[in-house]
Amino acid sequence: MTSADWDNQLLVRMRSGEEAAFVELYRKLQPSIYRFALHMTGSRSVAEDVTQETFLALIGDDFGYLPERGTLAGYLFGVARKLVLRYLERMQNGPERGFDSAESGRQERTPAASFSDPVAGLIEREGLEELRRAVVSLPRRYREVVVLCDLQEIDYADAASLLGCPVGTVRSRLHRARALLLDKLQRREPRYRVRSLTAAGSLI
Repeated sequence: MTSADWDNQLLVRMRSGEEAAFVELYRKLQPSIYRFALHMTGSRSVAEDVTQETFLALIGDDFGYLPERGTLAGYLFGVARKLVLRYLERMQNGPERGFDSAESGRQERTPAASFSDPVAGLIEREGLEELRRAVVSLPRRYREVVVLCDLQEIDYADAASLLGCPVGTVRSRLHRARALLLDKLQRREPRYRVRSLTAAGSLI
């Protein structure tokens, strides 16, 4: 049984009123949904709100997931993305919160081995917060593909389905996003030299 099939079984049990099934689904899928919202908004409080609302969708009357159209995880990413975009649109009409420096003291460390060189070296010295600052500063269309493909390890086809664009567009945006991101990281750490984007490869 695949992971997606097990998610669907848990969903059926959850929708039938089994609380333990919801708890298992939440524990399994919550971390990736939270990280997606956090990397997109730069705010832990917003990420927590987005995550909560996303999982509330599982028990809502208008829950519209259809297994033949994709995985449950993909559906939840779609819900989270809509909530994130709604937040970002609101921020365009007022002061941009961006990265919440007041929250940065609660460092959420990720092992450097999760990221390939040369980005790993910078994260090892500066921490994941530096990467988050750089990601949040990217234009939204580039930020999305970096978060989905490089940080969440979603494949190009699923990312394209989620974003509503061709796979080729995902690839081209990701190529540009990596170049922008590595440039931002280099400018934050001028002593750190990156030989080339090709040598750098993926961010994970």
